[in-house]
Amino acid sequence: MRLRERKGFKFSIIGIIVLMLLVTIVPIPYFIEMPGSSENLRDYVSVDGKRDKYDGSFMLTTVSVQQATVATLIKGYINPTNDLISKKEMMGTDSNEEYDEMQRYNMETSQNIATQVALDFAKEPYKVDYKGVYVMSVDEKSNFSHRLKVGDTITQIDDKKIETSKDLISYIKNKRVDEEVTITYESNGKIKKVSGDLISLPETKKAGMGISLVDHTEIETEQDVKFNTEEIGGPSAGLMFTLELYSLITKTDIRNGKDIAGTGTISTDGVVGRIGGIDKKVIAADQEGAELFFAPDDLIEKEDKKLNPKIKTNYQEAKDAVEKNNLSIKVIPVKTVKDALDYLEKEK
Repeated sequence: MRLRERKGFKFSIIGIIVLMLLVTIVPIPYFIEMPGSSENLRDYVSVDGKRDKYDGSFMLTTVSVQQATVATLIKGYINPTNDLISKKEMMGTDSNEEYDEMQRYNMETSQNIATQVALDFAKEPYKVDYKGVYVMSVDEKSNFSHRLKVGDTITQIDDKKIETSKDLISYIKNKRVDEEVTITYESNGKIKKVSGDLISLPETKKAGMGISLVDHTEIETEQDVKFNTEEIGGPSAGLMFTLELYSLITKTDIRNGKDIAGTGTISTDGVVGRIGGIDKKVIAADQEGAELFFAPDDLIEKEDKKLNPKIKTNYQEAKDAVEKNNLSIKVIPVKTVKDALDYLEKEK
């Protein structure tokens, strides 16, 4: 082989190697959603130092999310149980850190509400302790943009103590656009202060901070309720946390030895809410051997139906996934925690 030919061959090999690295290693701004895992809640929840000892299990279910490369994109596209979503669809305008913080907040909130609802059903006393308000998002036009971040807890504005978002809104409504306010907040365990002028909110034209907020609460109870979910985020385990906690608090076997999975957010009045990725979660539950799967039988509003004529309830999405993938698991529709408890009572 002549020298020029050898050089050309060498560059071709290098080019192929570089191309393979680009295809298999370099991430692209898409994610692949696929069936995740079903986790036995006895490994994650305890009350007064005791864990679930009854036969069977309550399981939370997850969706696995993988940063896509060209290679995994092709592989994911071929697999009918996987979905491809853009980074914007998944995170909106949030950074990776803001998205992770939001998932952590959602998990913490679902645990607090699940504890409250379980105690309500068990008729046990508790107190809601208001710690301030969480920063959920900060508008780019806000004078607090890049100064406050998602997950910070506001505890005071000027000289007024803030316990709830209602307190903050009530104080701000008497202020003028361009008037300066000083915020005291907690961030990563440290107390900090920041000052900035109020802006004109685009929706109302009234003075505001340009920040979306939600109450930061904790439940004080005689029972020592603990969660260990550092590796899991999001709000969708609310229903299953509630059932596990109710069983532990009342010291009652409510599942009669069955392996039961499920999903759904939880509100303080016990309503089970819609979640994403339920078609993948029911597959994960079936793979783990769950017999039953509680799915939110959520109400589809007319406005949602108008925007998306093909929209279905979570329950119907889960049923369709069972039929499409020939799963053996039975899907149970629930609108509230009481629906789930009533079903379990009938199954005894």
